[in-house]
Amino acid sequence: MHRDLTGPPRTVELVWGLLILNTLGSAGARTIVPLPRSLIQMATMGALVSAFALALLLNLRLRIRASAFLCLLTLMLVLSVVASAHPTSGFGALFRCFRLSLFVGTLWLLSRWWDGGEGLVRSHIRMYFAVLASVAAGLVVSPGAAMPELYGGRLVGALWPLTPPQIGQYAAVIIGLTVLLLLDRRTTGRSAALVVVPSLVLLALTHTRTATLGLIVGLLLAIGSLLLTSAAARRFFGWAVLVATTAAVGLSSLLQAWFLRGQTQENFSNLTGRAKVWDALLAAPRTTLEQLFGTGLGDKSFGGLPIDNSWLAVYNEQGLAGVAVVAAVFLTLGGVALLRPPSPARACAIFLISYCAIASYTEAGLGDASPYLLHLTVAASLLVVPDPGAPLAAPATPRRRVRQPEVT
Repeated sequence: MHRDLTGPPRTVELVWGLLILNTLGSAGARTIVPLPRSLIQMATMGALVSAFALALLLNLRLRIRASAFLCLLTLMLVLSVVASAHPTSGFGALFRCFRLSLFVGTLWLLSRWWDGGEGLVRSHIRMYFAVLASVAAGLVVSPGAAMPELYGGRLVGALWPLTPPQIGQYAAVIIGLTVLLLLDRRTTGRSAALVVVPSLVLLALTHTRTATLGLIVGLLLAIGSLLLTSAAARRFFGWAVLVATTAAVGLSSLLQAWFLRGQTQENFSNLTGRAKVWDALLAAPRTTLEQLFGTGLGDKSFGGLPIDNSWLAVYNEQGLAGVAVVAAVFLTLGGVALLRPPSPARACAIFLISYCAIASYTEAGLGDASPYLLHLTVAASLLVVPDPGAPLAAPATPRRRVRQPEVT
């Protein structure tokens, strides 16, 4: 299949923005203007339906670019349908399967424009920066609503119900991607500062440890993959080590207070109560079928409490088979990234894969339509090898001026 170079990137970016809107969720902090949850769910589901319809209109001939990543997502969808078809799963599980089918179908339709370039990375940054701009606007309009006592003074979405971990995740991802684009001179320092500086401020206000750790480790691995080929990466790495060492020595008490968020050692050791939910989930009796295929797609909770672990959430809803599929996704993307030669695209992919792997320990979402699957989709698009059969524009060659003979 020849790579299509005539696709409308602006409309594709609109489809990507609608997918991001769908994964923002409907549960979170109280907003300045109360938004009924049913209205938010209608908006997010409408965004997904619109994204699928637009992608289908753009790709009426159903030209797709098959990949192991999309095949694994399709297998995950099949497992979800099998698990949710049980009568005890309820209508909600089947509806979530329908949502996941539209989500995966839209990714298949968009795969036509995957070519290993940075176009989807830039769309990813712009769309999530727009989300963060709404968070900043809410902070300016109503600081009390944006940093409520209910969340311990952590930053939340005051215009759209977003939790601190969500905001921290979006900020960390676009910071990492922007830094990597800057190292390769794919963006200017001024443009990068306009994204990175406010995003760092918002990340700090969320007090999100997982996002901060994922950002640091992901950038270390991504920049490490460029050390042998990029002088800019080596300089950035050296300065980053110097700044980090100085901050660790001079601001150790302040960093420790930020990291603990006022929690006791006992509360910190059981991961803010997450460990108790995990132990109860693993101890719950299950049939052999439930162990293999789970109980069907749900709201990523157990006993009324959030699971906050992608692997256990997948085990609960899609069983050991689902866990195997998620592991295969990481092994496939990670293996392909390691086999690719050093490049900025490979570095961005490594950052996204690393970030999602770290966040999977305290955040759920790898088994359903979520921002984490969108991050991994961007990584998959960066690892695509451009089609050598794609038509390339021939370089313009200067015409030779032929002197006409004189007529006498």
